[in-house]
Amino acid sequence: MSTKDFKFQITRHIEELSKKTPEIYKQFYPSEAEEINPPCMFEDPLIEEKYTVTKGLIHKYGNRALCMLTLVCGAYCRFCTRKRKVSDASEGLLSDEDLEKIESYIVSHPEIKEIIFSGGDPFTNPAVLKKALRKFGALPQIRVMRIGTRMPIVSPQTFDLSVCDVIRELKQPIYIGLHFEHPDEITEEVEHICQTFRKSGAILFSQSVFLKGINDDYDTLYELFSRLIEIGVKPYYIFRCDPVGGAYHFMADFEKEIDIMTRLRSSLSGMAYPMYIIDVPQGAGKIPVPLNYWDFDKAHYKDFNGIDQHIVKGIEMNDFELVPARKPIKRKISR
Repeated sequence: MSTKDFKFQITRHIEELSKKTPEIYKQFYPSEAEEINPPCMFEDPLIEEKYTVTKGLIHKYGNRALCMLTLVCGAYCRFCTRKRKVSDASEGLLSDEDLEKIESYIVSHPEIKEIIFSGGDPFTNPAVLKKALRKFGALPQIRVMRIGTRMPIVSPQTFDLSVCDVIRELKQPIYIGLHFEHPDEITEEVEHICQTFRKSGAILFSQSVFLKGINDDYDTLYELFSRLIEIGVKPYYIFRCDPVGGAYHFMADFEKEIDIMTRLRSSLSGMAYPMYIIDVPQGAGKIPVPLNYWDFDKAHYKDFNGIDQHIVKGIEMNDFELVPARKPIKRKISR
C-alpha cells in the first residue's frame, strides 16, 4: 500500500477535541500539504520491511523484536511512520498460525529477551493482544514486554481495560508506551485509564514527536511533560519527525528543536524530561541529539553502525490550508 492510500479516520472523541484545539485537528485531518514529497522522504523510512522476518515480526536489533499485532488504529495520525501499511485491516490482523510462526522464530533466537507489541494499535483488538501477552509471556527467555498505544488518547470512552487482568497475571514487567503530542490530549478520561494501568502493575512511559505548528513550542512541551509525570507517565522519548511520505510539512526546524529541548532541560526535573531522538532514516538506531550546552555539528551524525548520516531539514509550510479530505469515519470499538 502506498502512503497515498493512507486512510482518513477519526473517533468522536478526537472530533470533539479538534473543535477546541487546532493542534489536535492538524494531527488527524488531511491537508493538501501532504502532496509535497521531496526526494528526502520515504515510504519506509526505518527500513522495517528489510528486517521483517515473518508476518508481523520485525527483528532489527539483537535482543528485542517488534511484533505488529494489527495494522488498525482508532484514529490515523497524518505523520504516521507506517502509513504504507497501517489502516490495512485485512492484511494486518495476525492469525493463530502467524503467532505460532512468531513464537518459533523467537524460540530459535534466544538472544531475544524483549517483545514490543505495536501496529497499528494493539488495543484495537484486545483479544489478540491478551493472547499474545500470555503466549510470549510464557516463554522463559522473554524478560520484558512493551505495548505501544494511542487508543487511550484517541478513544478513552470506549477503551477496553480488560487487558489489565492479563497484565496482573504475568511475571514480566509490562511497559505501556502512550503516544502524546499536546497537553490538551490529557483529559480526565485519559487520567483514569492511566491510573487503572498503574494499579494493574504496568509501568507507563510516553513517546512524542516534534510536529511543526503543533508542539514545536517551549510552553506547550513544558506543560505536556509536566502533566504527564504528574499522572504517573514518564516522558521517555521525543522524536524528530520521521521523513515519511506526506509528512514533510510536519518537520520542524532542527535548530529550533534543539533550543527548545535545551531550555526544557534547564527547567524541567530529570524525571519529566524525555530523551530527544532521531530514529535514523534508512539507517540503524535511535540517536540522542546533543543540546546547546555543547558545540557540535548540527548537520551530520553517525548511526549505530558508525555510518555518517545527515539531518533532513523541514521547510516553511505556511501557505497550505489544513482541510478534511472527506467525511470522517466514526469507528466504534466495542469494549
